[in-house]
Amino acid sequence: MKSISLFISMLCAATGSAMTLDDGKLTGKVIGTQETVDYNTWQQSTTVNTCFDAFDGDLNTFFASWERSYTWVGLDLGSPHVITRVGWSPRNDVHGEERVLLGVFEGANDPDFMDALPLYVITEKGTIGVISHADVECSKGFQYVRYIGPSDARCNIAEVEFYGHEGEGDESHLYQVTNLPTVTVHTLDGVIPFDKETQITAQLTIISENGLLSEPGTIRERGNASRSFPKKPYRIKFDKKQKVLDAPAKAKKWTLINNYGDKTLMRNLLAFELSRRLGMPYTPYGTAVDVLLNGEYKGCYQLCDQIQVHKNRVNIEEMTAEDNSGTALTGGYLIEVDAYSYEETSRFTSNQGNPVTIKSPDEDIITTEQHNYIRQYFNTMESNWRTYLDTNTFLRHFLVGELSGNTDTYWSVYMYKDRDDDMLYTGPVWDFDLAFENDNRTYPVNNKSDYIYRTCGSCAGNMKAFVDRIVVQDEKSRERLVEIWDEARQGGLTEENLTAFIDKMEKDLNQSQRLNFLRWPIMNSYVHQNPHIWGSYQAEVENVRRFMIERIAWMDKKLNYDYVPSGITSVDVDFAAPYQVYSLQGSDCGHDLDGLPAGVYIIRQGEAVKKVVVR
Repeated sequence: MKSISLFISMLCAATGSAMTLDDGKLTGKVIGTQETVDYNTWQQSTTVNTCFDAFDGDLNTFFASWERSYTWVGLDLGSPHVITRVGWSPRNDVHGEERVLLGVFEGANDPDFMDALPLYVITEKGTIGVISHADVECSKGFQYVRYIGPSDARCNIAEVEFYGHEGEGDESHLYQVTNLPTVTVHTLDGVIPFDKETQITAQLTIISENGLLSEPGTIRERGNASRSFPKKPYRIKFDKKQKVLDAPAKAKKWTLINNYGDKTLMRNLLAFELSRRLGMPYTPYGTAVDVLLNGEYKGCYQLCDQIQVHKNRVNIEEMTAEDNSGTALTGGYLIEVDAYSYEETSRFTSNQGNPVTIKSPDEDIITTEQHNYIRQYFNTMESNWRTYLDTNTFLRHFLVGELSGNTDTYWSVYMYKDRDDDMLYTGPVWDFDLAFENDNRTYPVNNKSDYIYRTCGSCAGNMKAFVDRIVVQDEKSRERLVEIWDEARQGGLTEENLTAFIDKMEKDLNQSQRLNFLRWPIMNSYVHQNPHIWGSYQAEVENVRRFMIERIAWMDKKLNYDYVPSGITSVDVDFAAPYQVYSLQGSDCGHDLDGLPAGVYIIRQGEAVKKVVVR
């Protein structure tokens, strides 16, 4: 017996399995979707192809649900068990091997599975007549376990197996679908989000290397054109403010961007990097994640900030319904020049024909006085922009749009005004799925002799004429544009740095993109405004990499700018460790960048130096 125990211990160590001698095949009360399909009659049934057929040990019988998606079969184990292994075998038919691909195993301690966590996602086809097995890397115990079939598969599973041992376990190690954080959402009664208004009660769970965040909240659809895609975008809202992953903001509202037409799955994140390098005061937080909804794998998304008034988002005063006079009436306001404003309740069209949606104050609380004030102020700004428009943020926002080749820069423009501040600021940047050479209406962008907004870009209302007055017709703005470009180029906006950023994203996204395009097999299809089919994920990324290199050179030429690299080698600075700050003239500026006036400085840390820009 001792030798058998030693053998099993050695085997577990070699395979990375958490199995012990007690980890046998588990049994329990069979649970799952009750409505099944009788393939002989193509009628709904509760007696043919039932959940019990997935646990009868017979590879020739199978469970098949009546509904095509979000159906499942599982066990009530009676008490929590740590699951260390799962098994499955597909239905014995012509489609069986593919029907298990992206099937998901989950464990829960509530019978409605609202608190469920993923145990394993099947990433390869099954084998007819064979039970495939996989080790489970999850240390938490569950009473209820299940297998959820992939989308449009009717579950169609011949056998399901669970192995493990009784115990509460712990949360020291939880399963992630890939190297990216996993976001899993379970809705009350399994209701699937269906519009932008209805907030569906949900448990919102994020699993990462930093641990588990699981809190109640709601989910609904979001977006405009992106809602028309099969892969839906969502907005999630926690009941209480949460610190999510490494995001700066502690907030209730977050977005899940679907990136359906962006086959690199990185365009928004790359644009956010441009925003940071071009010195925008606020760049939205964003990171790539894998998403599961009610146990079904939905693909690779970007978890991002919701654009809202918040001290770590759009940092302006948040108004109340009582702010109707004096200084209180002057702000803060968050607005969007928005081609879709006609769909919104709180909106106006400016005197110069630009459609504007008022994002904050919210449509539910905004007063007539507030609505009238921001409308009148915006009209005043349009006709006297040199006095009331902050050109610093406007020009930086402009450069992000042009450098990325974004068709929609002036289709949707966020702007904001703070209390007791006469200026209107532009930002943050948002919505880059058509940027970086991904729009057949503007492709190839770098062949255009003029800015994209002036040639074939999409502009809401009369925004093209408004931008022309600033960028084309005003000499001081043109000079300031070159100054900002020089600042960014000398601060690290180079071909080498940006291609290195793209390379890293490609590596980080590689596991997730494979599963995403199994779920959404569109790599060789034209979707949205794709100008070209590149044929592989690597080729899609190479298109962006090539565009980025060529676009920097295009912008240099357009701005009549000669880039001369700084002689200072850029190195990483550990701001948690001591460092010394100097001016470009060599004057000692102390030991901290905080509080220094805007400008270019030199940091020395040990033997290394770095040129930095303080804004």
